[in-house]
Amino acid sequence: MPDNQPATEPNPSPPAAAYDALGEAKRLLRDVRAGALATQDADHQPFVSLVTVATAADGAPLLLFSRLAAHTGHLDTDPRCSLLLTQTRKGDPLAHPRISIVGRARRLEQEGERAQARARFLARNPKAALYVDFPDFGFWTLDLAAVHLNGGFARAARFTGAEVLTDLAGCAPLLAAEADAVDHMNRDHTEALRLYATALARGKDGAWRASGIDPEGIDLICGDMSARVVFPNRVTDPGALRAVLRDLAEAARRRL
Repeated sequence: MPDNQPATEPNPSPPAAAYDALGEAKRLLRDVRAGALATQDADHQPFVSLVTVATAADGAPLLLFSRLAAHTGHLDTDPRCSLLLTQTRKGDPLAHPRISIVGRARRLEQEGERAQARARFLARNPKAALYVDFPDFGFWTLDLAAVHLNGGFARAARFTGAEVLTDLAGCAPLLAAEADAVDHMNRDHTEALRLYATALARGKDGAWRASGIDPEGIDLICGDMSARVVFPNRVTDPGALRAVLRDLAEAARRRL
């Protein structure tokens, strides 16, 4: 090579995508279906129990408790608590993402709140239908104060509850249509749901179903598996929902 000719530079690698800590925290909040709930007993000793979880339209955790459970008595006395939601996969458990939620538990007393919680909880946890209507069971939610994300080694962030929850302002048309939209997708668009889960959320193949829709995404379940597909833009009404679901199906087909 002549001395005056510059050496050929290798093609630079594309920059790595920035880690979306807030997006990861939101995904875990919506995606994980069971967690460890920490409460305090009457002697102010810590107590941890396993609970199943769903989310309200804004992402607030929904919990179904029996009055006979120890943690229910604890929360009646002191509503302060923490909920750990973790992604379970193969390998080192500490290498996988998880969030710790700090807040106050609140029993849902109004009939409308309980009906909405029941519908969303059963859509997410169908096996709870065996006991959801027992007289000693009731629904609770968590008023989030803070959320701490540990996304794996060297990935951590802390958010307020308001930062992690979904803004529902202007979304009444979508929320009113959610149940019909979920039913329609599960009845007539099972192939699209499978594409969302496998191509966009990297889930295993299977008979995927929608369990909930909110302004930021769609939640899917298949047996014990779950997945969250985030919309590319905020959706507030049924027309926009139809358009974004169609676009997601096309994107999934191209990816496959």
